[in-house]
Amino acid sequence: MNTTSMNNTPDGLSSGYTEYSHIHFTIAAAVAIGLCIFGLIGNVIVFWYLCFKIQRNKYTVYIMNLSVADALFIVFTMIILMVFINTLVGTNPQFIGQEQLYLFAEIFYDATQYSGMFILTAVSIERCSSVLFPLWYQKHRPANLSAVMCTVLWMLGCFESLLENLVCTPEVFEKQSLQCSAVQIMVFVLAIGICLPIMIISSFTFLIKVRGTFKQQYTPKLSIIIIIAVFVFILSVLPFNFLWFLMYFKLLLKDIDTVSVFFAMVFATVLNSTVNPYIYYIVGWKRKQKSSNSIYEVLHGAFMDKDDEEKVGSKDNKSTSTSSKSILTVAS
Repeated sequence: MNTTSMNNTPDGLSSGYTEYSHIHFTIAAAVAIGLCIFGLIGNVIVFWYLCFKIQRNKYTVYIMNLSVADALFIVFTMIILMVFINTLVGTNPQFIGQEQLYLFAEIFYDATQYSGMFILTAVSIERCSSVLFPLWYQKHRPANLSAVMCTVLWMLGCFESLLENLVCTPEVFEKQSLQCSAVQIMVFVLAIGICLPIMIISSFTFLIKVRGTFKQQYTPKLSIIIIIAVFVFILSVLPFNFLWFLMYFKLLLKDIDTVSVFFAMVFATVLNSTVNPYIYYIVGWKRKQKSSNSIYEVLHGAFMDKDDEEKVGSKDNKSTSTSSKSILTVAS
């Protein structure tokens, strides 16, 4: 999503805005940066535990990569907002290398957002497949599928970002050239035409299947996490992708303040990346446990798959039987 036109905001604020508008936008940017810091801490903690503390399974690989995408997205959002604040109220608004820094941040901003969207789509498909085709999934699923898929999806997200930002430069973006229009249509189709339907169909199919399968049992926490994360993404990010597409092709009935849309988009996307680690924590929290829940226990409980639970149960049964045998041997 090309936001490089925001870099020329002071010129735009001179007409059509009040004399205090730059203060309002600066405060909004500062609040967004504060939200970014809150989200960055949560995603770094999740990544640390999934990478070094918790035993990996096929789903935690996706969640770990999603945490990396969210954390990097937040970092580059902060860079863009700091450049934006400097442009509004800084002593040197047009510093040397500003355009190059903004382009660099914009490329990674888009790459991490697109990669996160693709990874979330992939994990929702995989979770749905595990319920619809359990026998095939257990016997024929490649062991390293999660890592391979994440690598491919990162490459796809980076390619899409490079294509969008290098083809749709600010000048070309304003002129709506044929090449830039084609790229914008491609981005729209990938997000709204492919990822959105897949996420919705996978989530609803999974919910219907799980409702019948787990009537007498609890719903796995990992499934709840994936479904909540998907719907938060759909509600917070994709509407602005759709709105930006309509604004680019001037398909709206009336003009919309571009800077206001930019800030609404920033808050929505940052909120999406911020809440994910706290969703993991809330869902994984063991309310019936009397002792305090450590971060490890909460995240381990949140991301433990059904197969992992069976392995843990079998290990516990083996240890129990072994200890009982040893007691009987000593008694005899």
